[in-house]
Amino acid sequence: MNAQGRGHAGDVDPADQWVFDPNTGSYKLRLNAGAGDSRNPSARNRPDASRQRRSSSAQQSEPRLPSQRRRGGRGQPPPPPAGHGRRKRRPGPSRKQKVLRWSAGTLGLILVAGGTAGYFLYDHFNGNISKVDVGKSNAAVTDGPVNILVLGTDSRKGKGNSGYGDNASVGHADTTFLFHVSKDRSNATALSIPRDMITDIPNCPTKQKDGSTQTVPGQQHVRFNTSLGQSGRDPGCTWRTVEKMTGVKINHFMMADFNAVKSLSTAVGGVQVCTAKPIKDPKSHLDLNAGKHVVKGEQALAFVRTRHSVGFGSDLDRIKLQQQFLSSMIRKMKSGGTLSSPSKLFDLANAMTKALTVDTGIGTVGKLTDLAKDLQRVNIKNITFATVPVVDNPEDPATVVMNEAKANPLFKMVQADKSLSQTKKGSKGKEPAKAKKAPASQVRVDVRNGGGPVGAAQETVDWLQNQQGVRLSTNAGNAQAQLSKTRLEFSSSQAGQAATLAEMMGLPKSAMKQSESVGKAMELTLGKDFTKAGEPVSAPEKAPDGVQNVKANDKKVCAK
Repeated sequence: MNAQGRGHAGDVDPADQWVFDPNTGSYKLRLNAGAGDSRNPSARNRPDASRQRRSSSAQQSEPRLPSQRRRGGRGQPPPPPAGHGRRKRRPGPSRKQKVLRWSAGTLGLILVAGGTAGYFLYDHFNGNISKVDVGKSNAAVTDGPVNILVLGTDSRKGKGNSGYGDNASVGHADTTFLFHVSKDRSNATALSIPRDMITDIPNCPTKQKDGSTQTVPGQQHVRFNTSLGQSGRDPGCTWRTVEKMTGVKINHFMMADFNAVKSLSTAVGGVQVCTAKPIKDPKSHLDLNAGKHVVKGEQALAFVRTRHSVGFGSDLDRIKLQQQFLSSMIRKMKSGGTLSSPSKLFDLANAMTKALTVDTGIGTVGKLTDLAKDLQRVNIKNITFATVPVVDNPEDPATVVMNEAKANPLFKMVQADKSLSQTKKGSKGKEPAKAKKAPASQVRVDVRNGGGPVGAAQETVDWLQNQQGVRLSTNAGNAQAQLSKTRLEFSSSQAGQAATLAEMMGLPKSAMKQSESVGKAMELTLGKDFTKAGEPVSAPEKAPDGVQNVKANDKKVCAK
């Protein structure tokens, strides 16, 4: 055997008669394979008799395509050897395999809509993605709930972003969603955070270009949208602000700019929106008659930026337009016309990866693919858009402040992984062993602060004694360990007392811990889930009344 994988010089390889035809993309039988074939130099040196015997033998046998030959079969030609341009071609990727197997974008929320078909052009898409090290290192996929911070920045920098107001703007957190996907992947909640809401921004460590870390000082009582871009703040600053505000641990962030809306809406062939009345906004340049419209490109961007000609002209009215747009985008992405078209999916994937800036935990196509495949099980009918409840700021009419009475229960629902879509039963607090409740005057409890707000233990004791009649309650100071969840420890003989206290404080079943080592008084340790005395610790079963929300599959929503 020589270096080319041949036998002796006088032997004729039967596969030399099979020649690849570039015009058809397949092999064909050439009976005079040796004559004038520059791609087979060894054949030119073979004896004529050998070529004649080879030709005669081939004419007597039935021609078969390379894909029909079996290796080692008697009387059948083996596949063409390497080095001569006649290697058996590997089967090309099927149509399904050519369709991109992931979707991540439409400002992040389109993750749920995608996730079909196979991988291709990995390096191309991988090179499109921008990423920021925000000092948080989380795996792309988790077994628990997933919380993704989705940011739309109003930065005027970069191609396609100029011409929208202040061209010198470094960008703010103009559009922000906390996108929560349940542990069982049965439902998702997209919680909009108003950009003009007054809040506190914590200290924020940011990575510099030279690799060093610089901490940007926090601020109190400022607009939420200044958590990004201002004073050198990166998306990690908004990440930390939202975690502090909601008590929800965030896994990843995705950020996109003006150009993302234009490119993504165009890539899917337009997004259907509805207006209950004509809209003519001189600020965003949107000009639509009443009714349904398909918008894309500049018109799509104008739609999500409009606020002066809808509702009361506030940012809260613009949020409603954005929720309608994203719901419709998800429906369009889930439609067969988009998912069955490789060309549309290529355009969409290309637009998505170019539009996205993400954290390092999902900073490659492979990681985004894993995340998308994990989340694609969520049914569109179980995706709910809601808005953090706010009220007008009496000190500044151009801003709003959080309505804590409604916002805190909503945050607790997200923390407890409870659905706004009512797809599963919540975990209601149960009385331990269905014990008979004891009178409040007989309830004896030591209260410790193990993660609640400063002064929470004394506040709770005051509330119990003065408003609930629990005279035998005592402030036992700070707990030795910090707890993420509030816990009530009691003995079997104290089950009736525990049932009474659990009902008073709205404790969930998970907070109840029976232990025979407990002394004369029960031990109540307030965790990080405790907000204030008189407010239930457990999450409600449904969102508070008046919380604005939209179902992603609701096609009847119209801007008013």
